[in-house]
Amino acid sequence: MVAIIEETLKNQHLNIFLVEDDDGDAKAIFRAFSKAKVTSPILRAYDGQEALETLRAENGRTKLSSPFILLLDLNMPRMDGIQFLKELRNDPKLQKSIVFILTTSKSERDKNAAYNLNVAGYIVKETAGVDFLKLINLIDSYRHLIELPE
Repeated sequence: MVAIIEETLKNQHLNIFLVEDDDGDAKAIFRAFSKAKVTSPILRAYDGQEALETLRAENGRTKLSSPFILLLDLNMPRMDGIQFLKELRNDPKLQKSIVFILTTSKSERDKNAAYNLNVAGYIVKETAGVDFLKLINLIDSYRHLIELPE
């Protein structure tokens, strides 16, 4: 099931799409967004398959409106993060999506695979810290500095 937190944006309209199967990590990320007073709408999917269905408006799901930034876990059931990225990059409508990996994996193989699929950043959850506040501030700064295609 997809959970939505909707608020009005002050500046640039940008959705945050969290693809994370761990409820504890997801709650910590939501708390960090709240603490940082980031008002972007946040949508959550529990695995890569659900995320693709949402991005493509399949199986009765409401399509996520653009532009958006994806925060993607790698280790998930049904479809993991690397499989999801491959699907995303092979889809002409979705291939330009901005993706930050947010994972526990320190594997060089995972890092290389992610960067080969054009992620904006690879962040190890342990490094980001329990409250994820630095990560959220980074993403909020990023969204204010970049110009996204329509």
